[in-house]
Amino acid sequence: MSRNGQSSPMHRAVPQLPHLPRPLYARVESLARPAATDWHSHPWAQLSYATHGVLSVHTASGRFLAPPQRAILVPPDLPHAVLSSPRTEMRSLYLEPQVVNWADNHCMVLEITPLLRELISAFGQVPAEYAIDGADGRLVEVLLDQLQVAPRTGLFLPWPSDPRLQAPCEQLYQNPEHSISLRHWSQQLGISEKTLSRIFLRETGIGFRAWYQRLRLLHALPLLDQGRSVTDVALACGYESTSAFIAAFRQQLGSTPGALATRASQGEGPFTA
Repeated sequence: MSRNGQSSPMHRAVPQLPHLPRPLYARVESLARPAATDWHSHPWAQLSYATHGVLSVHTASGRFLAPPQRAILVPPDLPHAVLSSPRTEMRSLYLEPQVVNWADNHCMVLEITPLLRELISAFGQVPAEYAIDGADGRLVEVLLDQLQVAPRTGLFLPWPSDPRLQAPCEQLYQNPEHSISLRHWSQQLGISEKTLSRIFLRETGIGFRAWYQRLRLLHALPLLDQGRSVTDVALACGYESTSAFIAAFRQQLGSTPGALATRASQGEGPFTA
């Protein structure tokens, strides 16, 4: 999304692993600056989780967002890119396909419960070649069980595959404070507004107005996590009034942006499980 004056993200290398040493493998990183990986895939699943900061995973079908207490499960062999906000404490889990055979073939945003958070933290201290039949192996079994029953959330933005829609959507994604009407867009493409609306619904599963509102609200989460004021965030997301932003935020995300900003300032992250 829009960098809002921040420096360009640094390149984050993807680990070159010929295979996983065990069915579950952990990677712990502290990223002071915004960071991004190139598009890539791997034969195992990946759980991207940040204890601090906000992660975003991009795929051809959507943009998936994980503030603290959320994580993104990427299925095996799915091309994706990962972006992180400044001061991100990242916990990645790589999982052999057979231990997540319950997962969908697309990304999922999961709630990280307090128990699951502690299990992930504990596993980060486990040797890479842990004893499968020992205490560490039993810890892994409990972690995998809790991962399977973790609640799913709707923190994602569906992405169109039609080339006519991609460039304008990317422009709005990078600059959500800018607005574009469906009528203006249809005139640029030389098709009727009704036809464009039908194409957008077919491609994303939701109408353009709902899609654009979700984009702006998801854009607000990293800004709130950075401690910016609700008014500043509302303006950065293209809302003309703070009250309209608060009402939309509460309706879509079940809390006020002020409450989430307070949690972030107290080090709890914008969401609590």
